[in-house]
Amino acid sequence: MLTYIFRRLLVALAVMMTVAVVSFMLLHLSGDLATAIAGPESSAADVEKIRIQYGLDRPMTTQFFEWFWAALHLDFGRSFYFPNTVVELIGERLPITLKLGGISLLLAVLVAIPLGVAAAIYRDSWVDRVALGIAVVGQAMPSFWFALTLILIFSVQLKWLPVAGNVSWQHFVLPAIALGYYAMPSLMRLTRAGMLDVLGSDYIRTARAKGLSRKRVVFKHALRNAIIPVVALAAVELGFMLGGSVVIESVYSMQGLGQLAWDSISRNDYPVVQAVVLIIAVFYIGLTFVADVLNAALDPRMRTR
Repeated sequence: MLTYIFRRLLVALAVMMTVAVVSFMLLHLSGDLATAIAGPESSAADVEKIRIQYGLDRPMTTQFFEWFWAALHLDFGRSFYFPNTVVELIGERLPITLKLGGISLLLAVLVAIPLGVAAAIYRDSWVDRVALGIAVVGQAMPSFWFALTLILIFSVQLKWLPVAGNVSWQHFVLPAIALGYYAMPSLMRLTRAGMLDVLGSDYIRTARAKGLSRKRVVFKHALRNAIIPVVALAAVELGFMLGGSVVIESVYSMQGLGQLAWDSISRNDYPVVQAVVLIIAVFYIGLTFVADVLNAALDPRMRTR
């Protein structure tokens, strides 16, 4: 097990380093950052002054290693637009995004698992078809369109919930539903597939032959084993949600990490963009690592892959 953890840790570090290099290169190759910071009406002297001030006149490899070394010490520099350091901005915005992601994941799990169990128990019935239909719609529908539809119905027409912001718990309801629906289909499908495998296994047939009630067979013997891979997938889905929060937070004007990334991209505030990309990648890679270790702990066959 320790060998497997060490191997997965090396892979996680390699992926994180790749993300850091690619995001840094793409941002610097997207155009002249000095011109973007100075503005379209600035003179050549102003652009050159900014290029020297921010070290953009040095070789790109030197800029990357200096940025990466500082990032390892949680020093991402200062924002070009906000009067704060990047770490202060992320410290203010990250709790909102984590809160939104946690509520969304909870909603997704609470809907996906019962729906997946029902679809497996009543396989090929109307219950199964409705559950699969909900999953297909969730996978096919763009998250921003669903978020706008929720606003139109529950905020504009019914006036039950606020349109935007993150002041009270009511402000998190619609964004959490929109983000949770994004993760629900994969969790539901995995629950259904796991339940179908387990319900067809020998020990379940033995349990039924002993005369155990259907409720006891499903919830005590089948669900406990079928839900193991769902737990691991839920950790990965939380990572996807942090990335997806860029769209949802922008639609609902929530002052989280996603909204910060959106604002920073539109204002060419590249120190903030680099930091947000790296932070989201670290969260996603960390959650994937936890999911892999959890899977390996529950299923020893995973350790040989």
